[in-house]
Amino acid sequence: MSYGEVAALIAAVAFVALVAFLAVPILRLRHTVDAATRALTDMTDRTGPLLRNVNTTVDNVNVALGQVQTTLDGVNVQLAKVDTITSHASHVTANVANLATVVTAAASNPIVKVAALGYGFRKATAKRRHDSEEREVREEMKARRKGR
Repeated sequence: MSYGEVAALIAAVAFVALVAFLAVPILRLRHTVDAATRALTDMTDRTGPLLRNVNTTVDNVNVALGQVQTTLDGVNVQLAKVDTITSHASHVTANVANLATVVTAAASNPIVKVAALGYGFRKATAKRRHDSEEREVREEMKARRKGR
């Protein structure tokens, strides 16, 4: 055997040792890859129904949101009607206030005149009564002076 053949034999033995040395981690890696594959398969099997449930939930939420939108549209229509009613009530209130002002102005002058007339009658009656009492007192005093 020549040195070249010995070197080739050593290289071959080293290569076999290297392959044997790397075979163990490669086999372990294969088990790890198999376990990862099984985990992914299980995850896929579980994810399908979960995603279907999520899709059903999203569909139900979309239906509920559609109903809420319909309700809000109805509420907005009712609010528009309430705004109209409020506007009309405001106009009615303004008209009533104006009418009250007109009635007050129209009624206040005669009422003041009647009140003044009543005050004048009372004052005149009181003065007449006072004058009549005063006259009676004077006449009595004159009669007492003459009678003495």
